[in-house]
Amino acid sequence: MAYNKSCRLMKVLEHIKEGKGKTQFSFETLPPLKGQNIQSIFDTIDPLMEFNPPFINVTYHREEYIYKEVGNGLLEKKVVKKRPGTVGICAAIQNKYQVDAIPHILCGGFTKEDTENFLIDLDFLGIDNVMALRGDAIKNETYFTAEKNGHKYAEELVKQIEALNRGEYLDDELQNHAQTDFCIGVAGYPEKHSEAPNMESDIHFLKKKIKNGASFIVTQMFFNNKKYFEFVDLCRAQGIDVPIIPGLKPLSTKRQLNVIPQRFGAELPDALIQEAIKCKSKESVRQLGIEWCIDQSKELMKAGVPFLHYYSIGRSENIRKVALEVF
Repeated sequence: MAYNKSCRLMKVLEHIKEGKGKTQFSFETLPPLKGQNIQSIFDTIDPLMEFNPPFINVTYHREEYIYKEVGNGLLEKKVVKKRPGTVGICAAIQNKYQVDAIPHILCGGFTKEDTENFLIDLDFLGIDNVMALRGDAIKNETYFTAEKNGHKYAEELVKQIEALNRGEYLDDELQNHAQTDFCIGVAGYPEKHSEAPNMESDIHFLKKKIKNGASFIVTQMFFNNKKYFEFVDLCRAQGIDVPIIPGLKPLSTKRQLNVIPQRFGAELPDALIQEAIKCKSKESVRQLGIEWCIDQSKELMKAGVPFLHYYSIGRSENIRKVALEVF
């Protein structure tokens, strides 16, 4: 394996400083489905380690609920968690690869006490970068609903993490309490969050997250670089001066032409849609997506972005083909 095991564990801002203006490679991966072992995630990560990512993001998947019939017309509420293990996976990644693992931490499914305990575990493990996100509504919710004594918005979650960095715990009677030292990332939406009424409103709340302690932004996926550049300009005009890392994903199936705009709020350029429709096979769609992502990556790299961050969605083949042409 060609990856560099001498890489120091650092905060994202330190990695950017160490890069000295050079665009670096990073990616996001999913915890394996419940019942699979850690090797399944290593098999996804291994092909990408030759590009020496300073960090790997690991998503968190909250519990959901199903209702099962138990007879006599009664239903039993059952908790389902299909992808557990984010904290353990992050620890395993840092131990095996000596690169920073960045867990997602959500508002959804967490009370403030749960959040504090989650952060304490991360701190004990030497994991000092986090992505603070609200999270999506679960399947049986029309709109996102916070837990009782939980956070409704990511800006509140950021505020709690930053308070812990100052040594402020929920129990104010604690003595000799230690300060944590988390570097906090948040999400940005070049085409606005699907629930935001307009872009100005979205930037307003993003600015609050930065004011509350966030140090960097990773964007939602986009397929038109103009959207990213306009987003950066708008952020800078509003006084948001933290690094803004672009998030990319190669199109891989025709089905994604419908799924991506609906699920992620990312508009697909007409030229990409037209070329995808013309494709006669799955492989030709996949190759189109790779080539489009390569072009995006090269333009963004030329513009001097600090990282190119790729959403692998648990698969690495397409990302590797892009990285081979870019890095």
